[in-house]
Amino acid sequence: MKLIIQIPCLNEEQTLPLTLQHLPQRIDGVDEIETLIIDDGSTDKTIQVARENGVNHIVKFTNNKGLAEAFTAGLDACLKLGADIVVNTDGDNQYQGEDIKKLIEPILRGEADYVIGDRQVNGIHHFSKAKKRLQVLGSWVVKQVSNTNIPDATSGFRALNREAALQMNVITKFSYTLETIIQAGKKNLAVTHVPITTNEKLRESRLFRSIPTYLKRSVLTIFRIYTMYEPLKTFLRIGGLIFGAGFVISLRFLYFYLIGHGGGHIQSLILSAVLMMIGFQVIMIGLVADLIGGTRRLIEDTLYRVKKIELNQHPKKSNTT
Repeated sequence: MKLIIQIPCLNEEQTLPLTLQHLPQRIDGVDEIETLIIDDGSTDKTIQVARENGVNHIVKFTNNKGLAEAFTAGLDACLKLGADIVVNTDGDNQYQGEDIKKLIEPILRGEADYVIGDRQVNGIHHFSKAKKRLQVLGSWVVKQVSNTNIPDATSGFRALNREAALQMNVITKFSYTLETIIQAGKKNLAVTHVPITTNEKLRESRLFRSIPTYLKRSVLTIFRIYTMYEPLKTFLRIGGLIFGAGFVISLRFLYFYLIGHGGGHIQSLILSAVLMMIGFQVIMIGLVADLIGGTRRLIEDTLYRVKKIELNQHPKKSNTT
């Protein structure tokens, strides 16, 4: 059983040594533990610090590509290196390395494919009240659309077994956290969570400039991914609302027409016709999108099989890349 701990990094020369210092060296049930750094175009000495602190593998981007691409590149590298379990943590020492043992226990017991560390955000004193409420609300929304029960959907402290890592296909460029949970739920992977503790904040988040920006991007990500996996439900509901509004207005016109005052409500008749036509068209878009979704599922299944064939033929690397 091989565990690789991947750490996406962007200018983490100050905090990376502390993060690496607390990573476990031995865990019962795990034969090998290795570390992998994904350098997301750092301009400081992140890579040098990583090598000085004994990191086993390094994936380097020539420029900043974003957290989602760094996470995906890390998963791909870990799989090629023969990882049976991949743990993702941050380079800013937000998460406690000692909790990795707790994080992978459900996977070692065969009870889960994907485990998310629950920071219990209401107890984090450096989170503002607004941020705590948004975290709780966002996690609740993800629960509804993914059919999972993850209380801290934005936590970056997570573990995947080999099968789950093979099935992750991150599309968004912003962040992997919400998308991969929704994907896991829609692919019927066993997803669970464990409580963890966090360290004191050493720096501000670099993922977003402000809470409104983060909120906007998160909402768009959730809507996009849910629509991708449930296009018919999404467009049927939207189209049904529009069509229903038009139908109600048409009933209003019919009422006035029957009592002899229909002539003064022609605008209502026109509006109802327009709304019902738009609603019908949106529903038709949903049907077409559902057919396209079937093709996407076939493509994802093909990609999964290709990855497995590639990894079976790929020699395991043991040196720093």
